[in-house]
Amino acid sequence: MKDAAHFFKVLADEVRLKIIWLLLHHEELCVCDVMAALGITQSKASRHLATLKHAGLVTDRKDGLWSYYALCPVEDELAKTHIALLRRSLADRPDASALLKALYRWLSGKNRSVACARDAACAANATTKKATTRQRGAAR
Repeated sequence: MKDAAHFFKVLADEVRLKIIWLLLHHEELCVCDVMAALGITQSKASRHLATLKHAGLVTDRKDGLWSYYALCPVEDELAKTHIALLRRSLADRPDASALLKALYRWLSGKNRSVACARDAACAANATTKKATTRQRGAAR
């Protein structure tokens, strides 16, 4: 019962439901993809993705400074049934369709043949991190 309660608690957040919806329709997404599609900050996207990872719903892989997330194959019968139900029930919602359109609009403008670090949102994030690191070093 404890695992079932935790599973439903993880799903009881609109942002996490949106992330799952995006991942149900795209094999793997970078944190910047989630940020752009949902219009949220990097810290909020990462926090929700970490919660989904801890719950065993997503997996990540690192590529340099960037993390890419994908849905995990679900073995638990309760989770498998509810993820399938979630997919079917969200498909009829206009906001779910709009969310996918936002993701595809973002992805179509993004050069997928190069590392995410060269894309605008990620590059801006990397530039900010490098500048902050340099400023910290200079302050010492």
